[in-house]
Amino acid sequence: MKLKLYKEQLNKWPENGHHIMAQFDEDKIIVYQSYRQEIGDFTAKNQYFGGAFSLNRMTWIKPNFLWTMYRNGWGTKEGQEVVLAIHLKLEAFERYLEKAVYSSFQKEIYSTKEDWQNQVKASSVRLQWDPDHNPYGAKEERRAIQIGLRNDQIERFSKEDVLKIEDISSFVKQQHEVVLKKQLDKLLIPEEYPFFSSNEEVNRKLKLK
Repeated sequence: MKLKLYKEQLNKWPENGHHIMAQFDEDKIIVYQSYRQEIGDFTAKNQYFGGAFSLNRMTWIKPNFLWTMYRNGWGTKEGQEVVLAIHLKLEAFERYLEKAVYSSFQKEIYSTKEDWQNQVKASSVRLQWDPDHNPYGAKEERRAIQIGLRNDQIERFSKEDVLKIEDISSFVKQQHEVVLKKQLDKLLIPEEYPFFSSNEEVNRKLKLK
């Protein structure tokens, strides 16, 4: 995982619009999840999702580090103490995006509400855009993505789609201390850039600019 000062990245990031901010290369993309100790420790040790991890409920992945920190309170929320950086096959991430159906009706994407509802029922991948957040938790104009997986896609994600799993809880705790001291000039976070799918139809569906 490549790290870079938050302040050095901030000026290069888009201020608004829909963007998949992530660390990626031609082979992989890093996504984040937070779990209770039992699940997080098992996953980091065994390098796959098993044990107490449930394959029967939807799991949400987030490629944006700071948005993940907003959701898990920098690893302080109950049941989200173990923060994992999951090195995911890029082809798997692209597959999720292609199969994804919005969690809410989008009139410019789906012909009718009924059509959207039928796609939701049939799909194993959900897509949701939420406001991005800065290190203090304040909303940004830019939108951040999260992707929900279930059924056959969560089974593939749990083992075959993953290249490596890192427990970054200690790093998150260290950087949280920097945030609490309001020393953003010293804050280190994963280096991120806007990601675009290789499929232009997917980019259109995701409203990527």
